[in-house]
Amino acid sequence: GGLLGAYAFSRYRTGEGQKDPVAELTVLSGAPGEVAARAAVLAESVALVRDLVNTPPSDLWPAKFAEIAEQTGGEAGLSVEVLDDKQLKDGGYGGLIGVGQGSANPPRLVRLSYTHPEADKTLAFVGKGITFDSGGLSLKPSASMDWMKSDMGGAGAVFGALVGIARLGLRVNAIGYLCLAENLPSGTAQRPSDVIHSYSGKTVEVLDTDAEGRLVLMDGIARAAEDNPDAIIDVATLTGAQIVALGWRTAGIMGNDDELRDLVVEAAGAAGEGAWPMPLPEELRKGLDSPIADIANLQPERWGSMLAAGIFLKEFVPDGVRWAHIDMAGPAFNKGEPYGYVPKGGTGAVTRTLIGLAERHASTANK
Repeated sequence: GGLLGAYAFSRYRTGEGQKDPVAELTVLSGAPGEVAARAAVLAESVALVRDLVNTPPSDLWPAKFAEIAEQTGGEAGLSVEVLDDKQLKDGGYGGLIGVGQGSANPPRLVRLSYTHPEADKTLAFVGKGITFDSGGLSLKPSASMDWMKSDMGGAGAVFGALVGIARLGLRVNAIGYLCLAENLPSGTAQRPSDVIHSYSGKTVEVLDTDAEGRLVLMDGIARAAEDNPDAIIDVATLTGAQIVALGWRTAGIMGNDDELRDLVVEAAGAAGEGAWPMPLPEELRKGLDSPIADIANLQPERWGSMLAAGIFLKEFVPDGVRWAHIDMAGPAFNKGEPYGYVPKGGTGAVTRTLIGLAERHASTANK
């Protein structure tokens, strides 16, 4: 709590606007030293994510995010692979290419991996990393756009979690995919009614270019399945409907496996992060039917939009693969005043939940 509450983002402040960092924190506790060491790793992982979310898009575009992941991830002991826009196009990642084609800053897919020699469980995390979301040609109103630098919060949480997992040396294998793109309108941007070919092979009719997060995630989820993980968890600032349904502090958790979904909720609660289990009603799938493609990226009705987005993503999870989806559009960014140890701006939400999930899988390894 002390470390999280002492966080400040003053990179762009000068003179009197600078806030002096906390020089020393004294903990009075009978707990063993490894408890404080773990807490420090968790807080530093959250601070890393907060810094990324708070960084303006002029200084954090897809290639720059990938560069940070390579450097910081490498220093933490992660293996890092980056696919550029040419490799993405050649590899058939139609979602990432489609979303990113309107920007002068092309998309990237970053794969981070951590392995432990004694681990027999593998978790795959997939994060939405829209470094700025204007809505594309389906342009957002300006009042909904000024905080869209936070639309890469899911990828940030995955990155921060992988760094934390590696630093803690957990007995688990963890893989993270950062699906990075900038969603802008231009003469090269994808258009409503375009049909794109996803990495899985399924075709998608794009009815709304502002429903872009699910398009990059569908490629990341399909790619993550090729690693044969025990579970895939995707994290995204996906829908405004999440905020309507659950407010600014509670993430919605969905999945194709109730046990995994409930485990994510339990891990979030243990980490002090708000989360609530949500259903994926089968009747909402019909709203995603397309007359010309395998599926549409948006249902025409607003009702149940958070759930419909989860149903869309479920279509790209192969049979037999356990999957959970975390929609944290509200929790990722605090537009109000600070509360508790949560600052104004980027919160680093879900980072501790993902590390907690890795710890829970590690605790059962080889037993």
